[in-house]
Amino acid sequence: MNIDHFLQSKPPIWMRGDSTFGDIVMSTRIRLARNINGFRFPRAFSEDEALQIDKMVSNALIDGDQKFDMPFSYFSLQDMPSLKRQVLVEKHLISPQLANKTKTGSILVSDDETISIMVNEEDHIRIQSLQPGLQLDKAYQLADEVDRLLERKLSYAFDDSFGYLTSCPTNTGTGLRASVMMHLPALTATNQMGTLMNTMARLGMVVRGIYGEGTEALGNYYQISNQITLGKPEEDIILDLQSVAEQIIQKEIGARRALLEHASIAVSDRLNRSLGVLKYARILSSEEAANCLSNVRLGIDLGLIPTYPDRVLNECMLIMQPGFLQQLAGTTLQANERDVFRATIIREKLNNTTVK
Repeated sequence: MNIDHFLQSKPPIWMRGDSTFGDIVMSTRIRLARNINGFRFPRAFSEDEALQIDKMVSNALIDGDQKFDMPFSYFSLQDMPSLKRQVLVEKHLISPQLANKTKTGSILVSDDETISIMVNEEDHIRIQSLQPGLQLDKAYQLADEVDRLLERKLSYAFDDSFGYLTSCPTNTGTGLRASVMMHLPALTATNQMGTLMNTMARLGMVVRGIYGEGTEALGNYYQISNQITLGKPEEDIILDLQSVAEQIIQKEIGARRALLEHASIAVSDRLNRSLGVLKYARILSSEEAANCLSNVRLGIDLGLIPTYPDRVLNECMLIMQPGFLQQLAGTTLQANERDVFRATIIREKLNNTTVK
């Protein structure tokens, strides 16, 4: 596939939200960190080592005699324009950290975007599997298939006592980071997120922003993931996160009911005002657009706003981001120009969509 295939504004399969608890859990992600034996970790390796690793991984997955059933495309970040790298970050196909590693980084991505493999990020290999809704088992199964295929071709850095060896000690062991992207507007509105974050920390979980570590929540979306990878089998990590996610879902449902019971008119007014902003505003910052889209989604889930298709709302969430806006415009835009173009694009999307 050409890189332009992966830069389109059409939401990928994992963003369609048409799966288990899709109104609260947007997506599930499994990430496996691996390193190749005999090479220094990316923080210390040479550019020559990086190129060797890049070739070994791509050959194992694409050019080898044991190919994965799912077609993959390979892209080096070395000659990729910064705008295209930013769009890949906004689609969660690569991390912000990899986007900045133009000399040594690359990516292999499946045609449907459910699997991406980052090469020479913090570790030599980061296998990522994405699924819509709460599907931890399915996401892990796909990541594990890719991992097993690569391990047949590559010798991983592994210790009998510590497990898989990684650049960061917090990933040593299974190398597994499981996460769910959750839309939690009611818990946010009722000021329960602070308590929830403290509870998650005690349970060995962490709450991060929409792009993972070091990022903030956008539009009331949060990533809930495991912190412990050492001394715990993969199955237990996934079961623990599944249990935690289900408890958060019930808390969000309860918070939504409370909003309707105690302030239904005020809530309905706030959510419908957000729809009005999106349909008629001429200037929209990314923060305001994200918050308004979150309110509209909540209003639809509560039956207070006419139903807009998930694909339209998801597409708006994609195209409102700085990289996508400039990709659509075909030119670099200043912040104020992006705000005007963002309002125009979202306004046209919503006003040209038939609602139920």
